[in-house]
Amino acid sequence: MITALIADDEPPMREQLRARLHEAWPELQIVAEAGNGVAAVELTALHRPQIIFLDIRMPGQSGIEAARQLVGQAHIVFVTAYDEYAVQAFEQGAVDYLLKPVDIERLRTSCERIRQRIAVSSQTSAGINNVSNGSAGNKPQAASQSEQIMRLLNQLSQHQQPKRDYLRWIQASVGSSLRMISTREILFFQSDEKYTRVQTDTTEVLIRKTLKELEDELDPDEFWRIHRSTLVRVDAITEVVRDFRGRQLVQLKNHPEKLEVSRNHSHLFQQM
Repeated sequence: MITALIADDEPPMREQLRARLHEAWPELQIVAEAGNGVAAVELTALHRPQIIFLDIRMPGQSGIEAARQLVGQAHIVFVTAYDEYAVQAFEQGAVDYLLKPVDIERLRTSCERIRQRIAVSSQTSAGINNVSNGSAGNKPQAASQSEQIMRLLNQLSQHQQPKRDYLRWIQASVGSSLRMISTREILFFQSDEKYTRVQTDTTEVLIRKTLKELEDELDPDEFWRIHRSTLVRVDAITEVVRDFRGRQLVQLKNHPEKLEVSRNHSHLFQQM
C-alpha cells in the first residue's frame, strides 16, 4: 500500500486535494495532514509516507524550507498557486508540481508519474540489496537526484515572490454615500447582466464590478466560484446538501438562502 501526506495551511484546500486524490488514485492512503512546514516534517518522521503533497506558501515554515529537510525521505509533489518562475523550475527539475486549484486530469498524470518513480525506486533498492560485493550500485544516481532537487529548492527560495496583495475592501455606493465593506464580512457575490450583488450577514448592496473582475482580484483560497454567477466565501460555508433533483446546494452561516453549485464546479465538493 502506498501512503501519502498532505501539507497545506488552508483546510478547504486539503479537503479538495484529498477528494481529488481519492478520485484519481483510490488505492492511495492519506496517513496524515499538516497545516504548516514544521508539522509536515514531524508527521513525515512519524508516519513515513512515500509521497508528500506540499504547499509552497505556508506560515511559520514554508514548503520550500520543509522540503530541504524532507529530500530523500519521500517523493515530493509541490502544490502552488500560479507562479511562472516556479513552474519553469519544476518542469526542469526532479519533482512534480500541481497548480491550484488542482485539475483532476493533471493530477492523474502526476499520480501515474509517481507510480512509475516508486516502481523504479523499488527495483533500484532490490538491485542494490542483491549486489553480492556490497557496492553502492545505483546510489550515485540517487545522490545526483537529491542534489538536483536541492539546487531546485535553492533557485525557488531565491526567486520566491512575495504573496500577492488581494482585494480586501469593496466600495459600494448607497444613496449619496460610499460604503466600505471588508471582504471578510462578505458571504457571497452574485451577478446578473448589469450588477453584482454583494451579500453580508446584515446587508445587501449592488456594485458594477463584474464577477470575472472580482475573481481575478480576490484571494482564490478565500473565495470559490461555485456557479457561473456566484462567488462564495469558503469559510462561510456550513454544509453542502442535495435537493430532490440531485443538485448540490451550499448553506451559509447566518444566512437562510441556499446557493446552487453548478455541475462544472461540483468537483469542489467531490466527497458528496
